[in-house]
Amino acid sequence: MAEKMGILGRKLGMTRIFAGDGSAVAVTVVQAGPCPVTQVKTAETDGYNALQIAFEEAKEKHVTKPMKGHFAKAGTALYRKVREIRLDGPAAYEVGAVLTADVFAAGDKIKVTGTSLGKGYQGVMRRWNFKGSKDTHGCEKVHRSGGSIGNNTFPGHVFKGRKMAGHWGAEQVTVQGLEIVDVRTEDNVILIRGSVPGPKNGLVLVRKQ
Repeated sequence: MAEKMGILGRKLGMTRIFAGDGSAVAVTVVQAGPCPVTQVKTAETDGYNALQIAFEEAKEKHVTKPMKGHFAKAGTALYRKVREIRLDGPAAYEVGAVLTADVFAAGDKIKVTGTSLGKGYQGVMRRWNFKGSKDTHGCEKVHRSGGSIGNNTFPGHVFKGRKMAGHWGAEQVTVQGLEIVDVRTEDNVILIRGSVPGPKNGLVLVRKQ
């Protein structure tokens, strides 16, 4: 099996389990797969080694014609999600193989990629940790504002990258250094210690480090 194997899954929520010494361990439960391999990429043909895996079967009306042809070539059902997993060397799997939770083992160090919780439209104090204005006499209704954002006549515009109010969250995040506490193959779930990005039922990509 390739060194940096991974799998697609859904974040089901959190619970706790008890370790051998009786201590309670908070874990995140992730449904890991099943993920069929829909394409194998090699350094000779594609310039790099990778596995393309799919997750969650879909109705025909929810799949584009190009993807229908792609799945037909792989000989699999239709799926909603498709992702690539880069490998260090040639893949140990062939098209049609199915990845499940047993690609991991307890104690594995992993990284998880997902879409962070959306916080909506936020001001500069919450989004960027601005200090805010003084709450004293003469400072009226500007306590949480962003303050000055521009310059004088020259250059006469706001520089790109200026920290301002705006949409916060709902962006791709990768958290590294997480640990698999347990793998329950009968339920096809893995239990992860650490901060897993995203909301409940959010799509996550779990990869070995």
